[in-house]
Amino acid sequence: MVKLGSAGMLPGVLARPGRFGKDVGATLWLLGPMLLVLAPHALRLPMWISLSWLAFALLGLVAARTGRQPVGRHLKTLLALAGVAGVLLQYGTVIGPSGGVALLAFLSGAKLLETNGTRDRLGLLFIGCFLLVAQFLEGQSLFTAAYMTGAALTLVAGMIATQRPAPPWRPTFALAARLMAQALPLALLVFLLFPRLGGPLWHLPQPVATHSGLSERMSPGDISVLILSDELAFRAEFDGPVPPAPQRYWRGPVLWDYDGHTWHTDPAPRADRLEATGLGQPLRYNLTLEPNQQRWLPLLGLPTHLPELPGNPTRLGVDLQWQAREPITRRLRYEVEAYAEYRLENRSGDGSPTPALRERALALPMGGNPRSREIARAWRETAANDAAIVALALTLFRTQAFFYTLTPPRLGAWAVDDFLFESRRGFCEHYASTFVFLMRAAGVPARVVTGYQGGELNPLGNYFIVRGRDAHAWAEVWLDGQGWVRVDPTGAVAPSRVERGVEAALPPGEQPGGEFAAAWLRPLHLGWDLVNNRWNLWVLGYNQERQHQFLARLSPLMARWQGMAWALGLGATVLLLVVCVAILPRTARHDPASREYLRFCRTLAHRGIARGAAEAPEDYARRATGWLPDLGRDIQYITRLYLTCRYGPGGEDDLSALRRAITGFPPRLRRRNPTQPL
Repeated sequence: MVKLGSAGMLPGVLARPGRFGKDVGATLWLLGPMLLVLAPHALRLPMWISLSWLAFALLGLVAARTGRQPVGRHLKTLLALAGVAGVLLQYGTVIGPSGGVALLAFLSGAKLLETNGTRDRLGLLFIGCFLLVAQFLEGQSLFTAAYMTGAALTLVAGMIATQRPAPPWRPTFALAARLMAQALPLALLVFLLFPRLGGPLWHLPQPVATHSGLSERMSPGDISVLILSDELAFRAEFDGPVPPAPQRYWRGPVLWDYDGHTWHTDPAPRADRLEATGLGQPLRYNLTLEPNQQRWLPLLGLPTHLPELPGNPTRLGVDLQWQAREPITRRLRYEVEAYAEYRLENRSGDGSPTPALRERALALPMGGNPRSREIARAWRETAANDAAIVALALTLFRTQAFFYTLTPPRLGAWAVDDFLFESRRGFCEHYASTFVFLMRAAGVPARVVTGYQGGELNPLGNYFIVRGRDAHAWAEVWLDGQGWVRVDPTGAVAPSRVERGVEAALPPGEQPGGEFAAAWLRPLHLGWDLVNNRWNLWVLGYNQERQHQFLARLSPLMARWQGMAWALGLGATVLLLVVCVAILPRTARHDPASREYLRFCRTLAHRGIARGAAEAPEDYARRATGWLPDLGRDIQYITRLYLTCRYGPGGEDDLSALRRAITGFPPRLRRRNPTQPL
């Protein structure tokens, strides 16, 4: 039996405010889950909110220890109003993913100053559930999901502990784990069948988890800094033959304009149409792009058609730069069919580039870099054609003492002259920029193209991982009869950069990662990347389209919303029935103590003392003793043994004693007339 307190209430369940000071354990069961839930938010919240919450938690512990609230009612009100005012000043609003979460975090701390009973604790733990869900608005990685699952387990354990006096932590967490496991099938069913939203959750802008160092501007040193980043840019999976590394140029921003130091771009002049011809057989690949706050999208080859991005129209420029109307703020997955080899032409009637494109592809700032301009003029006078000028420039890079390095010296005002004749040390952006400058000075239309080159194959999943360190810059020149032709001057200085990646081209002391770490950690990195890729595809990427494809494979009827509704309702009903059957109390045939006690009850029933359907064992024992006072001691003994075995810590010895007592219970009893008074 559960012993009642002096006020007739279960201790620790409906405790009076005066007893709060003795319940430090209940306060710790509250603070632990809330701290776990708020810890990730603390990285983004203002420092004053985090410090205020910790101060409130300390005051709550003091109140639990001493039994006296250190903060009065009026001061509590002032603190709450000050917190609301602070959030308004900090964010300008108390609505939305930033201001709303900040206000909820502050008020959850203020609530600790008046958490005196079970209802208050449960309410605060439910607020923790809202803060838990809000964390997924900031990040949805596999690590975040695993951490939040652990935090949810502590929240459920805290709710259980709130209902029990001095609960031990191990059984409490075990029960919380069982409850969450019972809810898992229903959660999976809802995930698979509930109609997916067409846009971001609640139509709130999703935060960007990554950023890209490639933009529509490039200065010397930009890409060399990005090379040090191991940040994921995108993953690509080929459906069929994989193009070799020298063909895996993932096209990004095309840079036309040069001010003497920085290359940049604006939308290229429009032509009547993009004139391009694919060569050979097209290839197909799926690309999963990480959010990067840029409008350009990576593209390999000449696409046969452009995939549609829901809610974000795209266009393909005449320079083969693929751009979206809005920045990429969430993970995208699209499939492309494209020609790895192609001829790109935007011609006028005489076979040359359109006048607008030609003028822009030859533009250079006035003055500056005289030595580079002089060598370009010499090439123009001696070379037979534009292709010969390209060959002369590549021969210069290939035969002279140029070096591929991440740590080039700083260039002066005449950057091209300083690099070409003085330092001769640089990265891909130095070589691409210098090459295009020389081509334009020699009268050859040219432009800089940035993007990614190569990528690391993950053999566990048979897909390529393209990271920040794969960023690259190359050039395109216009040659008569060929159109725009890709030329990579970095390949003339460091051919291994194109064939085997940046690690193979850099000097030993400039490797982005240590050789020892790469040797023994690479399998772990690839395995973890595979797990993350599957998480992104099948959990985060389970959108309307993938849900429709999955359900259509099961049944065409389930691909419609009516079929989804019926399947969801029927599946939920079946699962709930299974759970109800699983958690129902064990019947007598499954419980030895109950089975023996029923035998005892049948013995008494044969003598006219039947047990009522809702009659407790103690009440039944008292009534039976009233009718059979000479056997009252035996009846009370059997009842106590049954309660010990059924609800208490009884073991096999108690069960054997119960069995012997019931077996030895007198088989013949003098029947008493129920109407006869005692």
